[in-house]
Amino acid sequence: MKKLLITATSAVALLGTAVHAQDLPKTHLKVVGGLSNLTAYNDYEKPFWTKTVPELSKGQVTADIKGFNEMGLKGPELLRLMSQGVIEFGTATLSYFASDNPINEAIDLAGLAPDAKTARAVTDAFEPVYAKVYGDGANVKLLGISTYPGQVLFCNADIKSLADLKSKKIRTSSRTTAEFVQALGGSSVTMAFGEVVPALQNKVVDCAITGSLSGYSAKWYEVATHLYALPINWNQQIHAVNQKAWDKLDPKVQQFLQENVDKMVDDIWAAAARQTQEGYDCNTGSDACPYPVKGKMVLVEPTAEDRVLLKKVLNEAVLPKWAARCSAQCVEDFNATIGKELGVVAKK
Repeated sequence: MKKLLITATSAVALLGTAVHAQDLPKTHLKVVGGLSNLTAYNDYEKPFWTKTVPELSKGQVTADIKGFNEMGLKGPELLRLMSQGVIEFGTATLSYFASDNPINEAIDLAGLAPDAKTARAVTDAFEPVYAKVYGDGANVKLLGISTYPGQVLFCNADIKSLADLKSKKIRTSSRTTAEFVQALGGSSVTMAFGEVVPALQNKVVDCAITGSLSGYSAKWYEVATHLYALPINWNQQIHAVNQKAWDKLDPKVQQFLQENVDKMVDDIWAAAARQTQEGYDCNTGSDACPYPVKGKMVLVEPTAEDRVLLKKVLNEAVLPKWAARCSAQCVEDFNATIGKELGVVAKK
């Protein structure tokens, strides 16, 4: 009910903003978006800044946007560049900043959120903590947090459960997923996304973790045989702005942008849940797949035992290792928000 009320309030505010668009002063923004080859950017972020914002503001607010990869950036430097004001508005995956501060792993620890609804609840619970951390320490205002589709296991091996990952070589993309794999008795392998297809093909790795639809787009179904339908994590991304750049904007523009960024974030979350299922459907050749090319992978559904094991690995391996490298305040904030939401406890 709370979510419905928030959405209804946002809708009313959105209409109010659109009606008074002529009151907005002429404003032009420069935005550095997420990865330009992914659907979150092409279907939501780019159209939001180049079409939605100008249309709703009657042309008063306009923006240029480029994906950070199009600008020769790697990702981990984005928060620093926003902090310095080199980048005004920016989007970046939280895991990029995990080595700078483990608090950036808090909402996406492996095994924490096995479905989109839980991932959103965890994100919403902890968002005020990130807002304070970035505001106090980096001069960055957090506007919202969205997500990619569920990150799942593609395997070129016959797997029937999580326990089958024992002794397997698995490509991971973050420290927390590496610790998750190791806790299950597997070996974590770090490699670039573009190297995974030949690695699966040549058995350099047995499995690899990525978004279910990302793996489909990259044709992993051609080199992998089994798709395990249980999200390990989600890869949330922040939408933020340099605080000084934000402060220079007219308050009416600030309100207009915040209300509409909230709507964009909601849209991306809804898409992530839908696209997670589309990834399952398309990699395995289901009639429900909305795209013409279909894979022939075997869909492995998680068992009740798998869900128990997922929680066990989270509580006995992932959470303790993360808590050990995060500050006492970080762990306290986790327990007061995410821990309370899910009934889990992190201990130093």
